Amino acid sequence: MDYYKTLGVEKNATEGDIKKAYRKFAHQYHPDSKGGGDEKKFKEVTEAYEVLSDKQKRQQYDQFGHAAKGAPSGEGGGGGNWGGFGGFNVNDFQNVKFDFGDNLGEVFDTFFGGGGRRGRAKSGPERGEDLEVVIQVSFEEAIFGATRDMELSRLENCETCDGNGAEPGTEITTCETCSGTGQQVRLQRTPFAAGACSNCEGSGRVAKRKCKTCKGEGRSLKTSILSVKIPAGINDKSTLRLRGKGEAGQKGGEAGDLFVHVSVAPSRQFERHGEDIHTTQSIHLLQAVLGDEIPVKTVHGEVTLRVPAGTPSGKVFKLKGKGVPRVNTDHLGDHLVTILVDIPEKLSKKDRELYEALATESKLRIKPQGKGIFG
Repeated sequence: MDYYKTLGVEKNATEGDIKKAYRKFAHQYHPDSKGGGDEKKFKEVTEAYEVLSDKQKRQQYDQFGHAAKGAPSGEGGGGGNWGGFGGFNVNDFQNVKFDFGDNLGEVFDTFFGGGGRRGRAKSGPERGEDLEVVIQVSFEEAIFGATRDMELSRLENCETCDGNGAEPGTEITTCETCSGTGQQVRLQRTPFAAGACSNCEGSGRVAKRKCKTCKGEGRSLKTSILSVKIPAGINDKSTLRLRGKGEAGQKGGEAGDLFVHVSVAPSRQFERHGEDIHTTQSIHLLQAVLGDEIPVKTVHGEVTLRVPAGTPSGKVFKLKGKGVPRVNTDHLGDHLVTILVDIPEKLSKKDRELYEALATESKLRIKPQGKGIFG
């Protein structure tokens, strides 16, 4: 067989290309993969990788082909004497049963991805799980801030054993199975030899007597009340991260975090755009023409707005510093008021006479177009 074709790479493929190709096929064809694998093809790609991943062997193969082994290669990838893996031969797989479960990817990462991850599963302290909750606050609470108490069920450190999993007063000793290394060798004929110790689950230490309350887990499910501080100026759909407020870690690992997703209820009076508040204010036609001072409700209370004479409908006035605070600062947004001029639809006889007199005075030619309505 052609080793390059077996791995699906060109003859000028880099070491990284070869490694990537092998990992792909090894996952696919390994007998213990989820799809059932293909033992014959697994041997073939392993033999090809064994040669092409070694510079000296690859150079010999490129120059002499399979003759470099001293024996022809069959389609089954018949082993030969390429060596590789420190003397490991692909036929060693023939009578060995692998059981890596869902961690097969991590096993290959260990040996073909730079190392440093051997026995990663269940090795030593483990960080606790992160939790997520959603709380709703009012429009005003989002602007001025608030403290909300919430009920939370989570795994917390066992109070009896203080999280170490041992019955109080009993010893925690070095694991005899792995001699405290947290690693356990299972398959000495292959490179996949080390994994987390099954007795101590990688921690290297075991309790002589497990805690009766948590049964040695070091954690137990509890429901407690947690106070969450909502900062002033928070936006709708914001997320607060409370470090260490998630579930407790295992074997002395740090606790996870709590992510609080904040939902802000809308207001009937105010509309928020970032740090600014928007409202509309209706005034009488005469107020717009003559000018006036009007009360305006803001989130900070009622203020007086001076409307100058001749104000048109749609005019926007800014009330500086009457908006929303910027989170964790002293900066305040503004309150923007849009003026809407009310045009009366119906007039009393007296009002009509006054408007007609005003029109005459202004030399306007106005033709009435309906009873009680100016056109």
